[in-house]
Amino acid sequence: MSNPTSTEELSILGQTVSHPIDHVECFTAPEHVTTVRFTTDELLSCCPVTGQPDISALHIDYRPDRVCVESKSLKLYLWSFRDRRIFCEALAAEIADEFVRSAAPHQVTVTVTQHARGGIVTEAVAERRSGA
Repeated sequence: MSNPTSTEELSILGQTVSHPIDHVECFTAPEHVTTVRFTTDELLSCCPVTGQPDISALHIDYRPDRVCVESKSLKLYLWSFRDRRIFCEALAAEIADEFVRSAAPHQVTVTVTQHARGGIVTEAVAERRSGA
């Protein structure tokens, strides 16, 4: 669902959903909200080569235009990565792309910090601006 104008158009919030989803939902942005930040230390995915689990921290900062991303749909969207084989860098880019597709923010910055494996921490940042 892209750019709904009211909360009645949200299909996930208020429903029992016990599976991951492939998109985020949005609601009309309140006036004067300049930045929204989402954070979690529990983003799960799998190494694309070994299939071993990767655990990452996620920070999403965006400047909404007309709509804001609804947090329950974001949680269920992030769940879709749990069993996906994906590099940290591609994960950051894919999440940023979903924000652009669904919410068309002025700007979004997605930072994925993959917890240490073999003593190395990987941090990937993907930024998108409106019209970019």
